[in-house]
Amino acid sequence: MTRRRIAAIAIAAVVALAGSAVVGYQLSDRGASTALRTGIGGPIDLPATTGKRFSTADLGGKPYAVFFGFTRCPNICPTTLSDLTLDMEQLGPLADRLQVLFVTVDPERDTPDSMKDYLSAFDPRIVGLSGTPEEIAAVAKAYRVYYEKVPTEGGDYTMNHTATVYLMDGKGELTGTLSLEEEQPTRVAKLKRLAESG
Repeated sequence: MTRRRIAAIAIAAVVALAGSAVVGYQLSDRGASTALRTGIGGPIDLPATTGKRFSTADLGGKPYAVFFGFTRCPNICPTTLSDLTLDMEQLGPLADRLQVLFVTVDPERDTPDSMKDYLSAFDPRIVGLSGTPEEIAAVAKAYRVYYEKVPTEGGDYTMNHTATVYLMDGKGELTGTLSLEEEQPTRVAKLKRLAESG
């Protein structure tokens, strides 16, 4: 791995963690049972790994956790999805009362089919969402997610992106966040409150 690629990956990790830390700082003291008037969130209507389009109407009022990332992410995305998989296992049947969504910020490479293969390593209830660059940009804007391409050698690229997991209630209102820095008991407690709120 070249120095330039290593530097790009390091920058991506720092930016992602910084974004997560900022949002987490803003929300960490506000609990997870009350909707926050942040303006974060909005309707989702994107092609899914289920082979159909997935919209917020498909949630049927179920609360959800949504994370933005990309399948070629070297560490933050697989770590977050692994954490969510373990968290859902800890929740047991209660995990069926919420939906976890993984929205790509790299729609040029992450098709629903490639995301389906990638997500096969995690909890099968996690739904992957892709779309056109314009569709992804609109959803990312609604959730105030930052992302950008970072060129690497050989014409390749990686992505910088916000690493926060947004916790949304059944009305689509933000109730809290998860971050990489949190221990599993904290994450599970937040997800438990979210599931029970629905």
